[in-house]
Amino acid sequence: MSDKSTEPFESKPVTIVGGCLCAKLRYSATLPADHDFVANAMTCQCTQCRKQSGALFVAYHHVPLLRWTSGDTSTLSEFGATPSAKRGFCSACGSWLYFRYKGQEGISLCVGAIDHDVLVGKTQVSVGTAGEGEQALGAALVNGLGGHEFCENEIPGVTDDIPLLNRGKRNQGSF
Repeated sequence: MSDKSTEPFESKPVTIVGGCLCAKLRYSATLPADHDFVANAMTCQCTQCRKQSGALFVAYHHVPLLRWTSGDTSTLSEFGATPSAKRGFCSACGSWLYFRYKGQEGISLCVGAIDHDVLVGKTQVSVGTAGEGEQALGAALVNGLGGHEFCENEIPGVTDDIPLLNRGKRNQGSF
């Protein structure tokens, strides 16, 4: 079953770009024409993701390949809070960029590190609206129809009442 927010992106390859706050680390990921936007959209409410991001939940999107487009990746660091996973971040500015399980194909990008123009479409600064002909991928990348990890950590009256987090497959724990 397909959500309307993902339909425009199901039949062609899509390239997403992003990077850290200080722009020392930049990446590009090309999603194939058969990329499943629903299955690859995830959120997590585990304590580790909260502490890494400073947010109550993290949205991430799994991509098959990631290509570093910045010439120098010396500020790329990884941290493993558990033996089964690594979190990639920029050691210069602290931006958290990705999450990956040991032995897993591909990488899960932190959606907040994806470029603004990719998430909302190219904007007209004076008006602040999406430019004509530009497709925003934010709703497809974070559609709420994929999985939600560590739902047992929901905060009553806060994250348990966010419509996005109440759709899709709700999981109790992971890792």
